[in-house]
This record gives sequence, structure tokens and C-alpha cells, in this order.
Amino acid sequence: MFINCPEYINTAFRLLEKSGFNAYVVGGCVRDSLRGKEPCDWDMTTSSTPQETMEVFKDFRVIPTGLKHGTVTVIIDGIHIEITTMRVDGEYYDNRRPESVHFTTEIEQDLSRRDFTVNAMAYNHKDGLIDIFGGKEDLKNRIIRCVGAPDIRFNEDALRIIRALRFASVLDFKIEKTTSESIQKNIPLINNVAKERIRVELVKLLCGTAVERILTDYKEIIFSIIPELRRLDEFPQNTPYHIYDVWTHTVKVVSSIKNDEKLRVAALLHDVAKPFCHTIDNNGVSHFKGHPEKSAQMAEIILRNLRFSNTFINTIYDLILLHDMYPDGNKNTVAHFCSKYTPETIKLTLELMRADSAGKNPEFALKQLASYDIAEIQIDEIVASGLCLKLSDLNVSGHDIKAAGFDGKEIGTVLDSLLELVIEGKISNQKEMLLNAAKKIKNN
Repeated sequence: MFINCPEYINTAFRLLEKSGFNAYVVGGCVRDSLRGKEPCDWDMTTSSTPQETMEVFKDFRVIPTGLKHGTVTVIIDGIHIEITTMRVDGEYYDNRRPESVHFTTEIEQDLSRRDFTVNAMAYNHKDGLIDIFGGKEDLKNRIIRCVGAPDIRFNEDALRIIRALRFASVLDFKIEKTTSESIQKNIPLINNVAKERIRVELVKLLCGTAVERILTDYKEIIFSIIPELRRLDEFPQNTPYHIYDVWTHTVKVVSSIKNDEKLRVAALLHDVAKPFCHTIDNNGVSHFKGHPEKSAQMAEIILRNLRFSNTFINTIYDLILLHDMYPDGNKNTVAHFCSKYTPETIKLTLELMRADSAGKNPEFALKQLASYDIAEIQIDEIVASGLCLKLSDLNVSGHDIKAAGFDGKEIGTVLDSLLELVIEGKISNQKEMLLNAAKKIKNN
């Protein structure tokens, strides 16, 4: 068979082979090529040692990325290529990294250390496809299967547990029975994985096309990563608006929302506090008063623990805080929300609210969805009109308000009042009218 490699990869092939070394593209790029997908990255493995690789590419920029593990990065035509010496891993003592690696010239030995059969294939133009573990057949059958014994693979590197779920979610593959059983058995090993690495795999998992199936079938893995979610499982929602328990509802929301990292994470955590806010009235109906605020607070703690960025966390906080608001059709109400949180945030919130409705009783969903559509149209109209939404958009400054006779905290209070008047259309954003309004405030 033939894989159409990009020219910069062919250049690397030629230079390595000309120097007497074997070289292969390996892993995800081979998997994606066989699936007819354009690979995002092309990784290579070679029989040359890192020092020999750097010598082969001495006329190119070479970065010694990880010499201990045999990896150098070569830049050809402006593209970074990771080229790793074929290796055999030594003993694993921390369920994450080998204590040592031993270089080899045998591609079969290198492939035998890899995680899943679909990732354990190599290719070059001379030898064709090297597939000693049945990766091509597993691709055809849409199966994620460990290379060798799953218990050994997961004990070597516990991140592979989450990676298995990520690949199954993204590729919409099933996890082979023995591999699946080993995943469930080895859940505690996840505690040995760095939070940053878990975060990356979790986000990719959430953005997969089969996320609903994975969150349902492997919920114990998710609960191990985010223990706060465990209480949602089978927690009833005895209200006319809901037909699912909180966890099933959450899964429905995640799978219904647009495939965007922020939205998928917000969907996962949007009701995390519901069990803590649960009350039952005299008619046996459940209420979850205050759960958006409490969920936002809990989500912030969870995301900090998983090492998300402050910007990402702040966005998720706002989305969850606002997800239970109900647009009343009043354009001024929408304008106030846009002023406080930005139009972009409110639009994202509407996406979360749409997905939230999709996970509720369909009897009530249509009315809610119609109100969200109206609100989105209003946001577009507000943005197109150039409506003043921020204090910095006002045509008066703090100095102007001070000159009008205000001091200290009064200045900020007056500016807030003027902004509200402009948003509500009671005055126009003109300096003279703003100053006149300020004087009326002072006189009152």
C-alpha cells in the first residue's frame, strides 16, 4: 500500500536513508492516513541515535527536544518534525514514565511498546505498512485494543486509560472487551497522572462524536477524575421540566451542545451543585434554588485543580452562572446582560441553554428554544447598532463627572447610572445630554 507523505517528510526519509538508517512515519499519522483523514502531525522513528540524527540534519535547525528518550525536533520547510530513535522502554515505577529507555534498530520492538494497535503501525515507501498487531484490522472494525496485555500497558502509563476513552470518543470506536475490563479494574492508577495531562485528554474526550456513549459506559473514570460529579449519578429530578436524573441530563447536554471546548466543559459542570441545593416542596416537587451560583463556584475549584487557565475558568464560571436565566423578550434586558458580560459570553450562554433544554422534558423545550432564538437576534441587533455597552464607550469621562461636582465613589456610581440610562434608551450617548443627566442626579 502507499501513503502520500508530505514533501518535508519525504525529505527526511531521503536524508536518513542516504546516511544508512531506516526511518518510518509512525503512530497517529499512519492511523489517520489509513482512515482517509489528513494527519495533523507527522511523527517519525528511526534507527539512528539522537546524535546521529542531529548529524544527518546538521544543515537544518535541530532542537534537542528530549535526548534522554531519543527525540529531536527537526525543522524542514518551516515544519517541526519529531524524530525519535526506535526504542525499548525499561521498567515503569510511577505508572507514567519508564525509568530508562534502550535504543534499538528493530521497528517491531519499537511498535511493541506503544499503547493501542491502531497507533502501533509504521510506514515508509520502501517497506510499506508495518502492522504486527492487527491495527489495520482494528481500524476497519472500529476497535480500540491495547498492544499486548492491557494490565501491563495501563500499569506502565495510567494516562493510557483516559487516552483509550478519548480515542473511542473522538473516533467513535468501541473499546475491546479485555481492554475495557482492564480500564475498569485499573481506575485507581489515574491518581498517579499529572493533572495537566488529564486535562488535555479529558477535553479531547468531551469534544468527541461518541461522547454520550463514553460518559455513560465509563462514568466511573469521569467520577475518578472529577469526584464532585459522582453525586449526580441517579440523583432524581422530580420536576415537570425533567425526565432524567442529573447525570443522565448532564450527559445529554454535553452531547447536544456545539463541539467547542468551552461549551463542552461548561455543559459537563453546569449542574454539578444540584444535589447540594436540592429541596422538596409539599407536593413532592424538587427544587434546586441557587444551583447556578453554587455550580459556578464548584466548577471554578474543579477547573483550577485540573490546571485550566484563568481566562478559561472565568468564561466557564460566567456560562454556568447564567445558564438558568430566562430571556423575557425585552431587548433592554438582553442589553444589560451584554453590558455586564459581553455579547460573546451571552451568545455562548444561549448555546448552553439550548443544550440544557435538549436534556429536559420535550414538552417544555420548544417555548424555551424560541425565546433563546429571539434573544440571539436581539444581541445581533444590539451589536450592529453600536449600542454603548461599557463605561469606556460613554462620551463622558471620570474627569468630566468630577468637574460636574462629584467626588470619590460618587463618580463611579454616576457613570454606572449614565450607562444604564443609555442602555435603556432614556438618553443618547452625547456628552451634553450625559452631563445634563448627571446634574439631575446631583440635584436629586
